[in-house]
Amino acid sequence: MIGSLSSGGLKPLRASQARRQTAHTNGCRTPLVVRAAETYSRDFSKAPRLIQHKNEAKAFYALLSQVYDYVVNPGHWTTDMREDALQPAQLNNPDLKVVDVGGGTGFCTQGVIKAGIPAANITLIDQSPQQLDKARAKPDLKGVTILEGDAEDLPFGTDSFDRYVSAGSIEYWPEPQRGITEAYRVLRPGGVACMIGPVHPTHPISRTMADLWMLFPTEAEYLDWFKAAGFTDVQLKRIGPQWYRGVRRHGLIMGCSVTATKPGPGPSPLQLGPKVEASEQRNTSPLGFLLRVVLGSLGGFWYFLLPVYMWLKNLVWPRTGPLADKF
Repeated sequence: MIGSLSSGGLKPLRASQARRQTAHTNGCRTPLVVRAAETYSRDFSKAPRLIQHKNEAKAFYALLSQVYDYVVNPGHWTTDMREDALQPAQLNNPDLKVVDVGGGTGFCTQGVIKAGIPAANITLIDQSPQQLDKARAKPDLKGVTILEGDAEDLPFGTDSFDRYVSAGSIEYWPEPQRGITEAYRVLRPGGVACMIGPVHPTHPISRTMADLWMLFPTEAEYLDWFKAAGFTDVQLKRIGPQWYRGVRRHGLIMGCSVTATKPGPGPSPLQLGPKVEASEQRNTSPLGFLLRVVLGSLGGFWYFLLPVYMWLKNLVWPRTGPLADKF
């Protein structure tokens, strides 16, 4: 919908050179700038990201699951965006075996089925039992194998699937690189991984709220993680709600679709050692846990208000060009 980058295009984005791209959105040409500040991997210890931990995320989704399909999707993850994001995954053969990791209520899985993959060939896995209950209740997901499990430690054999899809999950992974190496492991040679997730804001208020809530990777971080895991042909496609008209300074909960190919059999050549869950090293008292969930949710609430604001702005701002580069 909004543009694409490839691993081969990452080099020019280093240092002070920002690459300007042009998008066609709502009939207007919108200049998009990949700022130099977005091209470097960050020190992950400098942002609280209070819900980027499995226990906190599980508690957060125990509540959010009740309204997820009615609140999150309309503002951040529409059916048009879903089709646009899944297009590079090459879901073009009904014989493909597909795993949807962090699939939640099954909204992305529904898109995989719509693309032509039969339910019997799809496995959906998520750590939230409440989200999975919503998925099991959807008639069009009947026949999908639905499992509770960990994206960073998948209960599948090596070289098991033709396609790996994950939408709106990486932002909660304590070790995103580990989750991507798992994607590599479970794919068959020639298999394609498709990771759909947020992009980091450049606006100071939205950046503060995003970092309070969860992980918003930069575009360069996605590319670097996939290449480090051993993937080839790494591509990044920008997506976003139509009414944002190309605006990305506030970050997007669903802002890009990254696809990559597994070149050969076996696990990832990147060896990470034992898994570490960062939240277990923090204050595990009930009060500390509650404070993290509540404060982290405040950042999430900002991203509930933001698409409403952008929708209203789209209604009143002249349609002949991009939205003004202000708040």
